[in-house]
Amino acid sequence: MTSTKRATSLKDVADAAGVSVTTVSRLLNGSLQLPSETKLRIDKAIQDLKYEPNPHARRLSRGRSETIGLVVPDIANPFFATLVSAVEAAADTRGLALSLHATLNRPGREIAYLRSLARNHVDGLLFITNHPDDGELAALINQTGKVIVVDEDVPNARVPKLFSDNELGGYLAGCHLADHGHRRVIYIGGPQEMISTRRRSMGLERALRERGGPFQVFRYQGNYTVEFGREAACRFLDEGIQGTAIFASSDEIAIGLIEVLRARGISVPHDVSVIGFDDVGPLHLFAPPLTAIRQPVRALGERALALLLETNWAEPESLAFEELLPVEIVVRNSVAPPSKS
Repeated sequence: MTSTKRATSLKDVADAAGVSVTTVSRLLNGSLQLPSETKLRIDKAIQDLKYEPNPHARRLSRGRSETIGLVVPDIANPFFATLVSAVEAAADTRGLALSLHATLNRPGREIAYLRSLARNHVDGLLFITNHPDDGELAALINQTGKVIVVDEDVPNARVPKLFSDNELGGYLAGCHLADHGHRRVIYIGGPQEMISTRRRSMGLERALRERGGPFQVFRYQGNYTVEFGREAACRFLDEGIQGTAIFASSDEIAIGLIEVLRARGISVPHDVSVIGFDDVGPLHLFAPPLTAIRQPVRALGERALALLLETNWAEPESLAFEELLPVEIVVRNSVAPPSKS
């Protein structure tokens, strides 16, 4: 019969060094200064016994987990995958671990993760949703503590919020289309209740209004998915909407839209101009390359982590604020003046 060798414990080190377990523990977590002779005895005991400290126990002894929680709707989506990558890299440079949770954009899973993370000793949470809230998420976020709401709003959550400047994105798209002579624009966006949908639409209309003359915006609103892009394209084509340009407010919507236009024999930009939003996917590889509003996705992830670490959580009255990151337009070849036909 073989026996398994017991791992060296903190007590073994303390006994070998002739000190208490508490003394060794406090030395290892940096909360105690010892005479050099005592410290040398402990260091020698650790080396001789090949003691390996438990990093989780050390973190708990400091009152911190040194772990950040990140809740995202879908890691298969390039937008969220890029954001996760940015947070992971930023956390690594600070010596922090990342606890990642994908919710599949289901409210039940979001709520379960919020409750679980509140119990699991994470130092803070970056929370990203992609659907409207009925109030339950906001209430739970307000109870959870150190949470930063990122990318999409959770109304009534009294925590710091970090978004891209969605209204500016819509405005840049509208200016670009208006400058090419477009006054009848089809807008394909997310649910009306979502802040990204409303602000992008507001920016689009503001630009068309400022450029003067009558204009019309036809709205198709659903989910930020390839499937909805296909569905919306089929709907406006079958309904005979006479729009001369399309503003697709996500990469995923744009992909589904282009699939249907191509299948129906509609040429971009000869028959209809198209402008997208996000510019995380390979829109430059489309035929033609797609003009798009580019979100600063990596900067969004990096700034979200910085906000979590910088915020003074001891002052509740200062927590409810919103910060916007600028977007830019990337001009390619998918927008042209309206076809005379």
